[in-house]
Amino acid sequence: MGEFGDSTSKRTPNEKNEADENGTSLSKYSVFTRSQLRQIQLLLGLSTITSPLTATIYFPLLPILREHFRVSAQAINLTLTVYIIFQAISPVIFGPLSDSHGRRPFFLFTLALYVVGNIGLAANNDSYPALITLRALQSLGASAAYAISFGVVADVCLPSERGRILGPISMALNLGACVGPVVGGAVAYTSGSHIWVFWALVIVGVILFIVVGVFLPETTRSLVGNGNDRDSFRWWQLSWWSLATRQLARRKKTQRQCEKMSRPATGTAAASNTTTTSRWYGLGNIIACFRLIFYKDTFLTLWVHGSFYTVDYSMVAAIPDIFKDIYGFSELHIGLAYLPRGVGIISGSYFTGKLMDYNYKIIAFQNGHTVNKVTGDDLLHFPLEKARTKSSFWMLIISTCTVVGYGWAVSRSVHPAIPLVMQFVQGFWGTFFYTTYSTLLVDSFPRSPSTAAAATSITRCAMAAAGVAILQPLLDATGRGWYFTIIGIWSGSFGAAAIAMLRWKGMEWRRARSPDSTTNPEMPSDRG
Repeated sequence: MGEFGDSTSKRTPNEKNEADENGTSLSKYSVFTRSQLRQIQLLLGLSTITSPLTATIYFPLLPILREHFRVSAQAINLTLTVYIIFQAISPVIFGPLSDSHGRRPFFLFTLALYVVGNIGLAANNDSYPALITLRALQSLGASAAYAISFGVVADVCLPSERGRILGPISMALNLGACVGPVVGGAVAYTSGSHIWVFWALVIVGVILFIVVGVFLPETTRSLVGNGNDRDSFRWWQLSWWSLATRQLARRKKTQRQCEKMSRPATGTAAASNTTTTSRWYGLGNIIACFRLIFYKDTFLTLWVHGSFYTVDYSMVAAIPDIFKDIYGFSELHIGLAYLPRGVGIISGSYFTGKLMDYNYKIIAFQNGHTVNKVTGDDLLHFPLEKARTKSSFWMLIISTCTVVGYGWAVSRSVHPAIPLVMQFVQGFWGTFFYTTYSTLLVDSFPRSPSTAAAATSITRCAMAAAGVAILQPLLDATGRGWYFTIIGIWSGSFGAAAIAMLRWKGMEWRRARSPDSTTNPEMPSDRG
């Protein structure tokens, strides 16, 4: 597995550029080959596993932690709340900063925070305040990878092909949510200790830190363009592999120059054709992250994404009580009960990626638009909302019926195979909304994709936190059947209205706030 950008130096000029009908040279959108994109896809999928893995591996440990630290259930549940809060905060901080100063430095920095947080948790013996603090640090380090990874995909992949890349990344992302409860449940059932879970997370973090450092180059388009001129990269923008290769090449060049010292020097050194612009506007991007939430089209996009995340998170939070109270599952079996949903999410992510690219091409064909696979499409004049929301209505019907049916199935204490199958179905179809509407938002803000992805994180976490807060009171008041009926109809009806408005007015609103050829949250139009 070589460094992802190395082959660019071996390409001929004809491979690096294409020509339009008038013979004008057009720079390719990205110099990365399909093989390199697959490698980046694998790396991003592995990196984004940290947040869901760390969140879900913790659930089966709650009784053990309560006994170990000698605190109440409410006090231990506070560690869940703290994790969700910093899960929202982390992308808001590091996503916009990565748009300004590069993906690579903040990828490495947050992974380092993650490792330090897990070491502290593993070493913490009896301090509850330290548990709260280190849990926050752990979340801060784990949760930025989501937004930064979406930024990398927007940097290197054409809009018409992002589904092919994001589908498997989402599949890998949700693998953490799938295996986390199983690992946590197995540890809780066999060892009765939480320490080895955190040491395992330390190992995961160290491996990811090394892999990202060695193989991932800088991709931020405002800093390195399409990645073609690698000689202009600063040392921190190069992967460690590429940096070592550059140093070796320089040594060889120095040796050759020493051998030719007797020859007279001719010519002058060429001036660098690149300029470095000061980019200290990260704070403005952070503010823009909150501002874009209130644009008409992005508000609707975030609502669809967040409402289905809330329903799914509420279902996940209810699983332990459902399978313990109704079916008498042990901690290990409760962890295994998450597997059908995880398998559904993984397979659904792959399906969604293929469907997104298919829908994009269909809408392009219907509108007489030729997909530009060289420089990328001008999304300002492309019906992006119709392309991304295509298929949403029938997905909405299936998902809503599944949630409602799940509630009545468990309330009637049917055979456990039925709710487990329905968890698979919900995972399969529910992932469509997460991936599709996250991609729509990133497409809408091509200059600041990680800022846009951070907006999805903060809104979905805020909505999920509110959903978890009312979970138990609403369950106590209505019962499981009516509870899942209420949240299913709530997400389905408001989601349908939001999708209809996006298809009708979304492109008009997006173009109104973007008088030029790009959409940028830092430069809102007066008409937005």
